Amino acid sequence: MSRAAPTPAKAAKKKTIRTIPQQRTPAPEQDPQVRARNFDEVSLGYGLEQALLEAERCLQCADEPCVRGCPVGIDIPGFIKKISEKHLHGAYDIITDTNLLPSVCGRVCPQENQCEGVCTVGETLEPVAIGRLERFVGDAAIKEGWANVPYIEPSGLKVGIVGAGPAGMACAADMAKAGCEVVVYEAFHQPGGVLKYGIPDFRLPNDVIDAEIRKLEALGVRFECNTLVGRLFTIEQMLTEMGFAAVFIGTGAGYPSFMGIPGESLAGVLSANELLTRCNLMRARDFPNFDTPLQPGKNVAVIGAGNTAMDALRVSLRLGAENVHCIYRRSRAEAPARVEEVHHAEQEGVQFHWLTSPVEIIPDGGGGVRALRCVKMELGEPDASGRRKPVTVPGSEFEFACDSVVFAIGTNANPILGQTSGLKLDKRGYIAADDELRTSIAGVWAGGDIVTGAATVIQAMGAGRRAAKSMKAWLGLRDSASVYGEGEGGMLFGIPREEHGRPLVRLAG
Repeated sequence: MSRAAPTPAKAAKKKTIRTIPQQRTPAPEQDPQVRARNFDEVSLGYGLEQALLEAERCLQCADEPCVRGCPVGIDIPGFIKKISEKHLHGAYDIITDTNLLPSVCGRVCPQENQCEGVCTVGETLEPVAIGRLERFVGDAAIKEGWANVPYIEPSGLKVGIVGAGPAGMACAADMAKAGCEVVVYEAFHQPGGVLKYGIPDFRLPNDVIDAEIRKLEALGVRFECNTLVGRLFTIEQMLTEMGFAAVFIGTGAGYPSFMGIPGESLAGVLSANELLTRCNLMRARDFPNFDTPLQPGKNVAVIGAGNTAMDALRVSLRLGAENVHCIYRRSRAEAPARVEEVHHAEQEGVQFHWLTSPVEIIPDGGGGVRALRCVKMELGEPDASGRRKPVTVPGSEFEFACDSVVFAIGTNANPILGQTSGLKLDKRGYIAADDELRTSIAGVWAGGDIVTGAATVIQAMGAGRRAAKSMKAWLGLRDSASVYGEGEGGMLFGIPREEHGRPLVRLAG
């Protein structure tokens, strides 16, 4: 008797804007009045039901604009589809093909300007909450102990990474997967870079960063902390005496900027970098259980309106300030911080002074701060950045009382590596690198904020991965992520010319 042919599975009905859930699924948060006095995470993240509901909003677009909007090219429709199928490990596998830090990026990346900013759903409704879904998958992986550790064939090559921030970690992961012995040198006493020192726990908990770092260690990456390259040894020494076949520099740009106005040398004036590093990495928030001193003011003025400024404002509240003021010379519409961060700061009680610029920090007569003198501004013609240039309103000078002033107006490249090596720098003092992130020293690459200036976590990770691809080609390591044909340069000894690496020859000492 013949067996009947199996009935084909019913095709899934194609989604349209009209058939998907119309409202973006909210994520629960701590109450503003409660969270303003603690360092627990503000957003509590999605549960399974919320993630499934939000995943239903993805149209699974054929042209995938969200993938193009992601600096590392995550297969976003692919991982969201796996969530819809309740195959969370499969979603994690897809994300970690290109991003080893989903719990981090899901929390701190500006998705509204990247993947969500080009989401097709966002043309009519609120875009799919891609960042929240990525965080959900990353947190599930941490909870369940998932890690993708492939079989690694040792190459016999040793690679050095300078800086344990997002760019350095991304480069380290790819080079470890290529079989290299990878050593990451970090100046601070813990790895993580800006993730650890610059972002407070209420936005990115330390245990999340530590869990992601452990996954790098599982790949064989070794972290050497309390090691300041350029002081203990130089980049050139890494390539010679220390035996590294290649070096990647991802030290970030943490050298703070000031305005040059009178009173900046007074006690009670500091950079946002110093405030956040003392509070986050050195645990001054837990004084006296940790012995890092930090004496926050009762009336704090933070100058600037970027994400770092929002962190400094909200940290000041949690450290006990009674009044916290944000001073910004442009309007709210021009503020570079994420809209969500400004909203959270407002909810928590930060007072915003838009179109206001400081001109002097007034001393209290004892070496401290008594007040901040400011002027009102108005917006004129666009400047070089494309934003309307702030212009002083004549006769608008005023002052208000404060005992602490924090500058959060940008950062510059730390000059140590430029001073202690032959690296070519650009006119701003950042490391000069070509499109493949090669520097002026053969065998040395650089990427992230130390090349571009301040950018996002995911952009730094993208730079680290791009550098790793170039490093592997230079070292003659076959990149398993690429499909090789005969090559544009033809064949030599049966191998495409672009696969030929330099000869790794060292003279016996």
